Amino acid sequence: MLFAIICTDKPGLFETRSATRGDHLAYLKTYAARIQFAGPMMGPDGRPSGSMILLEAPDKASAEGFAESDPYAKVGLFESVIVRPLRTVFRDGALAE
Repeated sequence: MLFAIICTDKPGLFETRSATRGDHLAYLKTYAARIQFAGPMMGPDGRPSGSMILLEAPDKASAEGFAESDPYAKVGLFESVIVRPLRTVFRDGALAE
């Protein structure tokens, strides 16, 4: 099952995000086969202000565990984390079957 993980950074923690980025990317690489998309959400100032990950996981508890184990989460970067199941309808320029 596919899950959207939407994380919003706490204000004023850009330096924390920057300092933890290497660990975060290394963590994501360990899940490369299960991640369909991952990237930062940008704030009005053009800096990252959150994260969005589309993760294949067997259930919501597994997706939540993935989010909780992210180095960004472990350093307290996120103000909020939303994990929701997602169904693909349109992909790569075509309707999904």
